[in-house]
Amino acid sequence: MWAVENNFYGIENLALIPGEVGASPIQNIGAYGMEVKDVIKEVEAISIDNFKSNLFTNKQCKFSYRNSYFKSEAKGKHIITSVVFKLNKNKEFNISYGEIKSELENSLSSLSIKKVCQAVVSIRQRKLPDPNILGNSGSFFKNPIVSNSEFKILKKKFPDIVAFELPYNKMKIAAGWMIEKLGWKTKKYHGVGVHKQQALVIVNYNDASGNDIMSFAKRIKIDIQKKFGITLEEEVNII
Repeated sequence: MWAVENNFYGIENLALIPGEVGASPIQNIGAYGMEVKDVIKEVEAISIDNFKSNLFTNKQCKFSYRNSYFKSEAKGKHIITSVVFKLNKNKEFNISYGEIKSELENSLSSLSIKKVCQAVVSIRQRKLPDPNILGNSGSFFKNPIVSNSEFKILKKKFPDIVAFELPYNKMKIAAGWMIEKLGWKTKKYHGVGVHKQQALVIVNYNDASGNDIMSFAKRIKIDIQKKFGITLEEEVNII
């Protein structure tokens, strides 16, 4: 919000994501066509082994889709103490992804960073549960990425499949669409269910245990694998 107030472009699509700045590069957080890797210049982290401070360039962070060096090979080995972001002073918007463009339909002729930010906030508040009110950890699964040829096969079987085009002849399939397609929005087990507005979000309705949540997630994964031949991967960290 500070960046938006000061007209620094580049992270307005990430508005309202719960969490801390230091956590953002670990997950390589992203939303509505933006990822934090696109604006991170460097990351400072303290090694838990020797308490030395190390500076990691963007390349050394080994960012990928909802992943990084700190989440994979160096998981649990560093404490991130600061992040340097390189933002843009030039007016530049990314509104092609998801519902943003339709949300801004009446403002396209007079776009501003504040309007884009507010559109993102409105969508998130409408579709995603507040973790302070209803227990959840945001998107539980990653959107699976497949090749164009694999997607064409799926498209023949499921003409209404929702997907987004990526570079290098890849397609990102909406995991929430698959989960909803198989009817998981209406199912609950031991106090665990899928959020009624966003099928990617698993919620704790009634003091469910960690095992209850993992069991529910496993049921979804098995169902998706049987129906679509795709193995869903968790976006959350499992401790």
